[in-house]
Amino acid sequence: MGAGIPEQRSGQDAPFLTVAEVAERMRVSRMTVYRLVHSGELPAVRFGRSFRVPPGSVESLIESARYTGS
Repeated sequence: MGAGIPEQRSGQDAPFLTVAEVAERMRVSRMTVYRLVHSGELPAVRFGRSFRVPPGSVESLIESARYTGS
């Protein structure tokens, strides 16, 4: 790795995911992620003008949305 450049981490190891990373992981648009954040369905932290999402929040949302059929 180059001096002073942090090593790229995988999404699960990172303390927070960007909206774009969440959208890619869930295979939805970034606007869908923003809607989930603003509705309170997806917990997020605001840093300045951007949102960051804890990876566990994404996994919890996916698990709660799982459809098993009847």
